[in-house]
Parts: sequence; structure tokens; C-alpha cells
Amino acid sequence: MQRLVMLARLWMTACLVLLPGFASAETLPTPLPMTEIAKGVFVFAAPHELAAPGNADAIGNAGFVIGNEAVAVIDTGGSRQAGLALLAAIRARTDKPIRYVIDTHVHPDHLLGNAAFRLPGVTIVGHANLPEALSARAGTYLSATRRLIGEAAFAGTEAIAPTLLVKDRLDLDLGGRRLLLEAWPTAHTNTDLTVLDEKTNTWFLGDLLFAGHVPALDGSLMGWIAVIDTLRSRPAARVVPGHGPAAMPWPAAADPMQRYLTRLRDDVRAMIAEGRTLREAAERAGQSERDNWQLFDEFNPRNATSAFHELEWE
Repeated sequence: MQRLVMLARLWMTACLVLLPGFASAETLPTPLPMTEIAKGVFVFAAPHELAAPGNADAIGNAGFVIGNEAVAVIDTGGSRQAGLALLAAIRARTDKPIRYVIDTHVHPDHLLGNAAFRLPGVTIVGHANLPEALSARAGTYLSATRRLIGEAAFAGTEAIAPTLLVKDRLDLDLGGRRLLLEAWPTAHTNTDLTVLDEKTNTWFLGDLLFAGHVPALDGSLMGWIAVIDTLRSRPAARVVPGHGPAAMPWPAAADPMQRYLTRLRDDVRAMIAEGRTLREAAERAGQSERDNWQLFDEFNPRNATSAFHELEWE
């Protein structure tokens, strides 16, 4: 039986060469390794790395949910190559049509893989603010990604915005399986969207939740703290962070990130009150959290800088 399952998966993967975007068998990438965290819910737990040729910018968690009739994809990676690897992972598990691609926010490591999902019947879904935010950043995102991962991994990558927009809440039906999408006020970014699979009570939080990888602030520190407080008041069987393990218990999963954001807020406020400079804040704020996070030096100075600009006007 195990052999038959393996042969079936290989056959479905091979069929990808017939889909748009696959000119030959050589273009078919190795499927992303997925974990089934609940029945019909699969997640790729990305490594805590910076974009590089070896990872094709597949450095943010991505997943998919299989309903009775169709599939929804939640985030697609940071390049067309990463998206194709996710597509290969989907086709290794089901031949049901992909109906929706859901972008949890604007950052390139979560949505530049949309280019792999230009398939018949696929609708891209995102926060109402996302098209404008992506339009303003697309050139920078694409040039930076090309430089970081190289031409081979970047080939065919485009910035494709959603066409089905969420201003508040939206239900998506996959056939016997409903997904609840919610748009949030400015927090991690101004484009944050969460996805709840109501059948298994599995909540995809995107980059509203970081675990292991230090949080990256690109919206509002105070807004993020407020949104996390709201999220914590709701139950879930498990949550999927934007960066971190495939699944985590809720609300305990938020504890380390909430501690980090609160420490950053308190440090920056104290430094502003002392008349410290922006440079001093970038160098010193949040340093007590340094040993608790990966990629701390790459992101914390920027977080402190953003927090300083926000809090100096309180």
C-alpha cells in the first residue's frame, strides 16, 4: 500500500509538466517538504534564513488547505521557483483544482511566488490595502530579490497583486470546508490578513506571529501590540506563524513575541525620554532580547528605528 501511495504521488507530480508554467520536466522543482498539521492542512516550515540562491527566497512559512472540491494556498514564497516547489507539493497530495491563493501580507518572501499560480480558475486574495502597497514596492522587491537569489532562481518572478480584496471579513468555500479571512489594522504591516480553517480550528496568522525568527516591524509597533492582544482573546486549536514551526499552541505561542515587542517599546520610550538619539536607539533598544532570537542583528536595528520614529510623536 505504501508503495502504491508513493507511485500515485510521483504520478501526480509528473503531471505538473502539463500545467502552465512548466515547459519541460527539467523545470519541475523538488516539492517543498510539508507537514500535515491537521486533517487536510499542510504547512511548509521555512528555515530562518535570509534570501539566497540556495533557498530561492522560500524563507517564509507557506501552506495549503484541501477541501472536498478545491484547494486554497496560503502564501507562496518569495520567487516563482519557490511557488513552483509549493505547487509541486500540492500536486503530490491532490489533483483537486486550486481555487484561491491567499496573501497574508505584502512582504516579498510571502507573495512573489504568486507567479507560479497563474493557473485557470485561480483567484488571488488579499487585504484591501495590498494592491496599493505592492504597487509602491514592487520595483524594489523584485530588484532586491533578483540580486539576493540570482538570475536562475529568480527567473519568471513577478509581483502579482490580489484581485479579491478583504476589507473586514470574507468567507471562502472549498466544498465542505470554510475559511474565514480577516483584515487587521496596521500592525506588522498595513496589509495583515489571517486565515482560519473552521473545520480544524487552525489559524494561519502570517507575520502577525513570529517564533524563533526575530519579529520584523514594518507597520506600527503599538498597532501590533494591540492586534496581538485581540488575537490572544480568541481560541484556536493551533496557529501557524509566518516564521517558525509548522504549528504552535495558542495563545502561548504569542508570549515570546509579545515580550519582545513590549521590551522594544519600553526601551525606545525610555531613550526618547532621556534625549537619546535615533542612532543610540538602533544600537541599544531591545538588546536584552538578543539571545532569544535568530537573525536579531539583521532586523532589530530596523525595528528600533521604526519604533523610534513612531514613539517620538507620542
